Amino acid sequence: MAWSDERSPLRYVSTMGSTLYRNGVVHSRTDPFAEALVVADGQVAWLGDESSVRSILGSVDTVVDLDGALVAPAFVDAHTHLVPVGRAELEHGHASQSASADTERTTLAPTAGPQHDVYAAALHAAAAAGIVAVHEQSQPEHDTREGLAALLSATSADRSGWPAVLGYRAELCETVDDARAIRSAVPGLVGLGAIHLDGDLGDRSAALRFAYTDAPGNLGELRIGAEQVANHTAAATRAGVQAAFHVVGDRALHEALIGIQVAAEIEGIGPVRGIGHRIEHAPMTDASALATLLLLGVTVVALPQRALADAGPGGTARTRLGTTRAGALVPLADLAGAGVPLALGSSSLHTPFDPWGAIRSVVLHPDPGQRVSARAAFRAHTRGGWRAAHLDGTGAGEIRVGAPAHLAMWRAESLVVQAPDGRLAAWSTDARAGTPLLPELGPDVPSPVCVRTLRAGNVIYDTLK
Repeated sequence: MAWSDERSPLRYVSTMGSTLYRNGVVHSRTDPFAEALVVADGQVAWLGDESSVRSILGSVDTVVDLDGALVAPAFVDAHTHLVPVGRAELEHGHASQSASADTERTTLAPTAGPQHDVYAAALHAAAAAGIVAVHEQSQPEHDTREGLAALLSATSADRSGWPAVLGYRAELCETVDDARAIRSAVPGLVGLGAIHLDGDLGDRSAALRFAYTDAPGNLGELRIGAEQVANHTAAATRAGVQAAFHVVGDRALHEALIGIQVAAEIEGIGPVRGIGHRIEHAPMTDASALATLLLLGVTVVALPQRALADAGPGGTARTRLGTTRAGALVPLADLAGAGVPLALGSSSLHTPFDPWGAIRSVVLHPDPGQRVSARAAFRAHTRGGWRAAHLDGTGAGEIRVGAPAHLAMWRAESLVVQAPDGRLAAWSTDARAGTPLLPELGPDVPSPVCVRTLRAGNVIYDTLK
């Protein structure tokens, strides 16, 4: 049975020919004043302003008037669970929108088994949110190895009509043979994880160094220890894949880093750093942990939206940890300032696909000292996601000539340069400014609306009129 979804508005558009997108605002570091671009053969082939468009009109096959829309690198959600979000979308009917008559519905093959409707719903939701790639953290309780392998196969081609799926499988390994067996069963696998070291702050199962404020004596639950982390990391390193560990509490993070250090002593610091293993979430990162992350070359995939919402007044984290510890959650400015590689994800178990919401939460961090600029957060949620999987070498996550045309187009109320302290700077016509625009993000500002998402020039979501 072919993997298809008659209800999905996902579009398939061939990369054959060339398309000029004009009369917009292009978020490009190489040409921050660009208003138009040409996409051809899956890449950005030309950038320029409206005054230079006339010179190329005769050489393109299709012209699209953006009517002021923002063209930006599409998002990468670096931590997803597609099965739960797909089921939620199906329950609420969010994936039942019909495609327009003049577009070809996507057919995917091979089958993804009984989960194909679930995957289709989740991937549609991602594409509609301007997401071109997801890091799927497949768990045995949600899906099988065979299901993940089918999903990766069905979405591997840029012309599949769906976002790219980068696969991670959460099975703990003791030896390299364990790791190789999983890699053999799931061709194209990027990593082994995310392995949970602890639970959640909400039910007090996150492993803490100091007891919960509202439960004296309770330090949470450590599910695996440093020895198991070391074995898993060493096995993944020898098999040539990333290891990923999901941690919430500071004790769990300390245990994970001890384990990775032990693996580095066994396998060598060079090979461990070269693989670029991952820590997921890690909202309680202190200075000591930060230094170790840097030493080991570990990427942090932050899940800021829910964590920062819970850290505010009346939030679960504030109740469980108290004001001081809750206020120190998600120290992204410290991590970014130290040079720790960062990517952003949703988890999607608890929050919907909402990349602008994640960026807003970072820009408006409850601790002003931990706020980062919208531009830095946006880069972590785009190029950072490609880099976390070692796929940024082609220029993915940027808009420049020769880079893959992984793009999203947005209607936004206003476009600004937003500083870490929340101040807005007007766009300057002075070429020395050189700072590309992003949508204004604030508590009372409507979120940008995605009107088209491109994967290597192929339209995978579209409402652009």
